[in-house]
Amino acid sequence: MLLHIVARGRIGRSPEAELVARYLKRINWPTRVSELPETGGKMPAAETPMRTVILDEIGENIPSRVLAQRLGAWRDDGIRETRFLIGAADGFDDGQRAEADLLLAFGNATWPHMMARAMLAEQLWRAVSILANHPYHREG
Repeated sequence: MLLHIVARGRIGRSPEAELVARYLKRINWPTRVSELPETGGKMPAAETPMRTVILDEIGENIPSRVLAQRLGAWRDDGIRETRFLIGAADGFDDGQRAEADLLLAFGNATWPHMMARAMLAEQLWRAVSILANHPYHREG
């Protein structure tokens, strides 16, 4: 299953970009990052069937193991792509949220978009590690 991060804004050459690249390189599933302008732009073509996860301040704050289980179940059900959307400064509207398969939050704090992208890449690596029974993930 393709893990596809679609983010508004360009990350450029930054410490956050290095973190994203470092974590995505470690994932043994196919990954892709697509960047869209702050407004407008065309959403990349999707592999179907697909699931959509929106990173959103009102999303669920789920443990890494639960995210891994959800991704594993989608993969096992034949989902070909899970798309993770990171919005612009104004976030997403109610219509976009309603269409998502999962609203995901990284706690109650608001995170800069570049940090959210790096945190998402790490969580995807952690989820794939959990599914592979890799010792990286530790329960706290």
